[in-house]
Amino acid sequence: MNTSLPQPAPARCDILIIGAGPAGMAAALAAAPSGAAITLVDDNPEAGGQIWRDGPGASLPPLARQHREALARHTNITLLRGTRVVGLGDAPTAGEAPTLLLEDAEHGWAQHSHRLILCTGARELLLPFPGWTLPGVTGAGGLQALVKAGLPVQGQRIVVAGTGPLLLAAAATAAKAGAQVVRVAEQAGWRALAGFAMQLPRWPAKAMQALTLLQPQLRAGSHVLEAQGDGQVQAVRLRTPSGEESIACERLACGFGLVPNTHLGQMLGCALGGPLSHGLGLQVDAQMRTSVAGVYAAGECTGFGGSERALAQGALAGHAAANHTTPVQALQATLRRWEGFAQALQHSFALNDALKTLARPDTLVCRCEDVPHAELVGRSGWIDAKLRTRCGMGACQGRICGAATQQLFGWTPAPARHLLAPARIATLAAAPGDPPG
Repeated sequence: MNTSLPQPAPARCDILIIGAGPAGMAAALAAAPSGAAITLVDDNPEAGGQIWRDGPGASLPPLARQHREALARHTNITLLRGTRVVGLGDAPTAGEAPTLLLEDAEHGWAQHSHRLILCTGARELLLPFPGWTLPGVTGAGGLQALVKAGLPVQGQRIVVAGTGPLLLAAAATAAKAGAQVVRVAEQAGWRALAGFAMQLPRWPAKAMQALTLLQPQLRAGSHVLEAQGDGQVQAVRLRTPSGEESIACERLACGFGLVPNTHLGQMLGCALGGPLSHGLGLQVDAQMRTSVAGVYAAGECTGFGGSERALAQGALAGHAAANHTTPVQALQATLRRWEGFAQALQHSFALNDALKTLARPDTLVCRCEDVPHAELVGRSGWIDAKLRTRCGMGACQGRICGAATQQLFGWTPAPARHLLAPARIATLAAAPGDPPG
């Protein structure tokens, strides 16, 4: 596998894959036997994505190591670490996929390809509540990533709240690092959890995993009301079936589900759709093709269902992009199996409407631009809110508050048109013109 840094001149490849999580890795490995020149791009230091994130506090599962080793054996796969997509390049020629502007720590360049596979994953849904901007309050997945990166949590009291299996995974990671998990507050009720547990034998590996992640401090039908503290979170107030409860803690990790990372796909013109994302993920057909010619998508940018679903979709996309037909039928059967698991997740961990009413008038919704909830009430939509309050115009470019306002007000954030992230002038200068022959 070629891992050298890219040159500043425009580059070409046969298949360009954005995102080196399970879906992206599976796509690259499925396409590799064709001999196609494959470029795999990720902004992290190593392949693996969020679920297989590496770091001083991480212990990679065997499957993740196997995929990394398999990537390294293919000389036609180039892995670009620490590299991100910042925008669109010049118009593609006939038979090519859209051109993307890529940037790493040293260079920016226009990347041309014949096929493009989007494996951009998902991010946590963070809903505003009083005190959610206090130091020590993070997302549940955010806490897990920080611990894997080496954040010391030894002896700290941690409350994990929100919904979904990620809560238990984050709690287990923190506990393994020496933290004291004092509460896991799951907003879904015991009946919903029991119904989900009864279905798990359909996926034996998931059933075994659930048993290893169970926490004695798990409480169902509970959700966060407020984080309290002076300059740092010191306690969390929870709503429980028996009333309110206050728990002292040094950290609070909240995750209310996932939001597909569709910004790049939408900028390319890909349509949204699909029941596994409530219509918020990239729409794909049985061969993982999006509505834009030459562009495929796989993994949690199309909906949620765990690494197994992402691996199946990634392999399908890789084979389709390389014009392989033989393995597709077996992979589609595997995908249907894991989409059943995804549907069980969606049904069991549907958000309680009470979570959408936690914010007070002075609770910040847009943290980047300090926009409180009161300034957004009565706005006609996302664009009106941006123009009147600068909501979504800060460093995260609406990735956090855009998803929150979609839940709170039903707004649909408009996709970017040309640039996905701040970029250097030299990178933008690489956009126009034709690549060298």
